[in-house]
Amino acid sequence: MDFGFGAADEDFRRAARVWLEEHLAGEFAAAVGAGGPGSEHERGEVRRAWERELGRGGWIGLGWDAESAEGVAGAADATGGAGATGGADAPDAEKSVYGTRRATLTQQVVWAEEYARVRAPARCGHVGENLLAPTLLAYGTQEQKDEFLPPIARGEALWCQGYSEPGAGSDLAGVRTTAVREGGGGGRGADGADGTYRITGQKIWTSLAHEADWCFVLARTEAGSRRHHGLSFLLVPMDQPGRIEVRPIRQLTGTSEFNEVFFDGARARAAHVVGGEGNGWRVAMGLLGFERGVSTLAQQIGFAQELDGVVREALRAGAAADPVLRDRLVRQWAELRVMRWNALRTLGSSGGDDGSPSVAKLLWGGWHQRLGELAMAVRGTAAAVGPTDWSADAPYELDALQRLFLFSRADTVYGGSDEIQRNIIAERVLGLPREAKGPVRGTP
Repeated sequence: MDFGFGAADEDFRRAARVWLEEHLAGEFAAAVGAGGPGSEHERGEVRRAWERELGRGGWIGLGWDAESAEGVAGAADATGGAGATGGADAPDAEKSVYGTRRATLTQQVVWAEEYARVRAPARCGHVGENLLAPTLLAYGTQEQKDEFLPPIARGEALWCQGYSEPGAGSDLAGVRTTAVREGGGGGRGADGADGTYRITGQKIWTSLAHEADWCFVLARTEAGSRRHHGLSFLLVPMDQPGRIEVRPIRQLTGTSEFNEVFFDGARARAAHVVGGEGNGWRVAMGLLGFERGVSTLAQQIGFAQELDGVVREALRAGAAADPVLRDRLVRQWAELRVMRWNALRTLGSSGGDDGSPSVAKLLWGGWHQRLGELAMAVRGTAAAVGPTDWSADAPYELDALQRLFLFSRADTVYGGSDEIQRNIIAERVLGLPREAKGPVRGTP
């Protein structure tokens, strides 16, 4: 596929710019640039309101369910009426069945780029939109799509991801959280559904769990199963006092985006198992394939803005005169351009490349970590000093470059460590022998 932007894409770009200029006003204007990595605590209520504003504009879930969107457009043309609800700012003919704007792949890229360009508030609903929604569209029942996609599209439901555990981080097949079926195969559980699951276990490094309304949880539903067998993908409501406990994890940046989540008999409806019982590994792996897509290009615009900040600091501090640091700055710029073209190449491909998500993660994780190191190098010894004097009320204040350095230390670990990504490339792409696996801790 020859990936490029056509006239319709540029029209879409102009519409996106106009909408953002009109709506990033008042309290939303004050939140511009807020909520990025290491600053997720900033303006939480305003950003949640912004999520609903995006929903009213139809900007959440661009490109969802293209086939249904075509059908709705046809029905609207035939009847002269609207085929969907939601997205009040978008013309009815541009809406999908879930109330989102219809958009091609290139138009999704355009929106992501424009959003990042104006430094609009960091999204608090990205887990639901970019991870769960594509998973439901690929593996969910129609009932699950009808129940869960509209609230995400309206910006009303926030989600978190329940994958990693203390003994199952990058090696996700080591999951030990259990989900025991109650109510029988065809019987009805206490909630009136066709049975429930009782979930017991612990998840860790769960982003935004302290704000989420729901969590998609990978749990073991088959007693005695091991590795990737016997797992299921469950949709779990987080508002279960006494059954779900969220404990924030303090990070190097002093903030707490990540959490531990403890499930002590938490309930999930059997009707909320995605892909069927025992098929959790297939669904979970499918979700990870959605994790790196259009959002990668928006991420790179944010990276470019951070790089600009480092260059400005190098010029201010006189570090640009150092030939070694100047070479590192140029190298960062060149590598970022390569990452952009690689992302465009993979977006425009027809699929079948099992290694492309891992290559992308290796590229941006290492690049961003090196940028954080470079941010400290151009500042010299002054990098060790905070932006304000110490006080009991503000014991741990950081500026943007210091947060960049500290937060980026985790870039090569979270979302699948570099070691795991290299294993995936070696085994699934290059066909090298699989790494030997020892027994799961706690099993015979």
